[in-house]
Amino acid sequence: MNKRTDFKFGDADITLLGDELKVGDKAPDFTATKKTLEEFNSKDLDGKIRIYSVVPSIDTSVCEIQTTKFNQEATNLDEDVVVITISNDLPFALDRFCSAKGIDKVETVSDYKDLDFGMKYGVVMQEFRLLNRSVFVVDRDNTIKHVEYVHQNTQLPDYKKAIEKAKELV
Repeated sequence: MNKRTDFKFGDADITLLGDELKVGDKAPDFTATKKTLEEFNSKDLDGKIRIYSVVPSIDTSVCEIQTTKFNQEATNLDEDVVVITISNDLPFALDRFCSAKGIDKVETVSDYKDLDFGMKYGVVMQEFRLLNRSVFVVDRDNTIKHVEYVHQNTQLPDYKKAIEKAKELV
C-alpha cells in the first residue's frame, strides 16, 4: 500500500493511504453512500464530466466554504457537468448540512463504510480515517484531467482551476 507523508491537518503531520492519481490516469470506479442511505455508484455518471470535491468533514468552516463555493459555481456549469462532494461524514450529517445551507446543486456522498473512494483516490488520512482535502476533474471518458491534493487541510483548493478545466471539457 502506498503512503505519502508530506501532508498536514493543522499542526499534525498526516499520512495519506492509497495510490496517488495523476492527470491522464483512468478514474477508478467507486461506490459510496448517498444521503438517503442508497448506494452511490460512480459508474452511473459515465458520459458526464465530474468534479469530485473531497472534504475531511462537512461540519468544519473550511469544508463548508469549499462545498458552498462549488454549489454556487455549479449553477453556471453545463448540465453535463456534475459536482460530487465526498467525505466520511455520516449520510445523516450530510443531509442536515445540505438542508441547513441550501446545498442543492452539489450531490454529497459518504465514504464512511468502505473507504472505497478514499483508498482508490489516495486520500485517506491514516491518523484520522478522514479524507484529505482534494479535487479531481474527470472527463466523459473517465480520464482524470485535473488533480489537486491540498497539502494543508486548513487551506482551500483552487476552485477556479477546477471549474475552468470542467468548462473546457464540455
